[in-house]
Amino acid sequence: MTNSTGRQRAARQSDVAALAGVSQSAVSRVISGDADSRIPEETRKRILDAIATLGYVPNPIARNLRGKRTQLLGVHTFEALFPNARESFYFQFLLGIEERAEETRHDLVLFSSTGDGGGARKIYRDETNRLTIADGSVLLGMSPDRDELARLWHEGYPFVHIGRREVLGAPFPCIIPDYRRAAAEIVRRLFDHGHRSFAFVRESIEGEPYEDRRDGYRSAVTELGIRDSSPGFLSDESGLSDAVLDGFADGSVTAAVVESERIAETLRERLTARGLSIPGDVSVAVLEDTAGAGVRWDDLRIPRKQIGRIAVDRLIEMVEDPDAPRESVLVACEVVEGETIASVRAAVRSGSAAGPDGSAR
Repeated sequence: MTNSTGRQRAARQSDVAALAGVSQSAVSRVISGDADSRIPEETRKRILDAIATLGYVPNPIARNLRGKRTQLLGVHTFEALFPNARESFYFQFLLGIEERAEETRHDLVLFSSTGDGGGARKIYRDETNRLTIADGSVLLGMSPDRDELARLWHEGYPFVHIGRREVLGAPFPCIIPDYRRAAAEIVRRLFDHGHRSFAFVRESIEGEPYEDRRDGYRSAVTELGIRDSSPGFLSDESGLSDAVLDGFADGSVTAAVVESERIAETLRERLTARGLSIPGDVSVAVLEDTAGAGVRWDDLRIPRKQIGRIAVDRLIEMVEDPDAPRESVLVACEVVEGETIASVRAAVRSGSAAGPDGSAR
């Protein structure tokens, strides 16, 4: 069963009725468990066999409303958010989702009891898609079950994923922070301050958000003719090596782009141990949000609340027009000026040492 977009849609009661050779009302009575209905056992078995063959999943709320929309939007997270939701990376996304749902007169359903007992959050339980009590759902999380995402897409259930996730054969829509452009902008900012020799310091984590940052960095370095001989750039090696630190110490490398605040802090400590300061000797930019850190790093900020709002708008569009193209949306990140980038003239070794706390001077 496919719709006009060529995508498989979810089975309907009418499909079950056609396969079983019965009326749709008979299917409805069997599904509802109507004990008073006089349906022969053989007919009942044909209906149940057809349900199993088609993978039909009854939606109890939709049945009660006779096909009308529920005005419920689901939120499914692949990682637990509570009790530390306010400190969570996802908190601002959830605020945006809640704000926009209220403005559009929708209620939210948070799917939080779909665990498999091992800590993983699942969409399907006992082969049943629990999200179907909502008209559509916003999905978010770093480590989704990609087989479930593919299945959800091919069944035709309306959903959007916050953050880019790639699943072969299932081009579902994502609301994507534009890390590529932000990373490239950070490189250009350093370039505009006179830096021509960089070191890239990677995290050991893989995934699409990191791929996008790395692609943006690589494209800008190549375009601008910047020299980067660091292991993080040439061989995808993670961590901060002594060779990179030696380059900072002898002045052959004047700028570092690092993937996380954790690495930035480690770099600051190790530079301090060598008598070097940020940005007096080395300029540093961070490819993530460091708001609230002890150092005002030059970094990028994800418009998380805005992304949550966009996700709701896109989801409602999909629910209202099931045959509309389901395309991903890129959302620009903000590159924020801090206190850790200086001109290359200031970054040349001048015998200056870091302050007692190693902070930028």
